[in-house]
Amino acid sequence: MATFLLRVWVPDRPGALGAVASRIGAVRGDLIGIDILERGAGRAIDELVVELPSETLVPLLVSEVSEVDGVDVEDVRPALSSVVDPRLDALETAAFLVDQLSVPELLEALARRSSRDFQADWAVVLDLEAPSPVVEVGAAPPAAWLQAFVAGSRASAAAAVGGPDDMAWAELGAADLVVLLGRRGRPFRARERRQLSALARIVDQRWMDLVTRSARMLHPSATP
Repeated sequence: MATFLLRVWVPDRPGALGAVASRIGAVRGDLIGIDILERGAGRAIDELVVELPSETLVPLLVSEVSEVDGVDVEDVRPALSSVVDPRLDALETAAFLVDQLSVPELLEALARRSSRDFQADWAVVLDLEAPSPVVEVGAAPPAAWLQAFVAGSRASAAAAVGGPDDMAWAELGAADLVVLLGRRGRPFRARERRQLSALARIVDQRWMDLVTRSARMLHPSATP
C-alpha cells in the first residue's frame, strides 16, 4: 500500500467529511488519519492520511474527492513514512528537544526536527544581529532578507498574525533568536503555526536551563 497526505478544504458541516471518505473508498483507498489544520468562515482545512493500492490511483483520488460539493483539494503528496501521526510526531520532537545537552545541539535539533515535521524546504535559526544564520537546514533566503522580513512582520499587525502563506516563524524570546520555516506550494496553516510557536517556547525554556547550568559550572564556587 502507498500512503499519501491529502490536504482538502471541506464545508464545515455534518456529513461533509463522510462524503469525502466515501469517495476515497470508491477508489479502493483507506482513510487512516485526519488532522484538522484550520477552521473558519464555514470551511475547514483537513489533512487526511490515505492508503492506496497503487500510486497510479492518485489522479483518480483527486478527481473523485473534488467531485464532492464544496470540497477543494489543496495538495497531495507521498507520506514520509507508512504511518503518519502529526500529534505523536510533535510529542516526540518536544521530548527530543528537552533531551539536548548543549545550546548548539538544541538549536540544531530545533531546525532539523521542525524541517522534518513540517516538511519544509528550509529551516533557519536566526540571530537578528548576525550576518549569517545560527543554524540553516536546506537552501534558505539570505540572512539579511530574513532579518528584514522579521522586522517588517513585527511592525505589521497583519503580518504578525500569520505572515506570508509559504513562511512561518516564531520567536525564542529568552535566547533573542527566531526560527523560520519555508516551503513552496503548500501554505502553513493555523495549527501548524501554533505548533511551531509551541516548539519555540519549549526550546526557549530548555535554552534557559542550559545557560543557567553552564553559568553554575563556570562559577568559582561551583563544585567540580
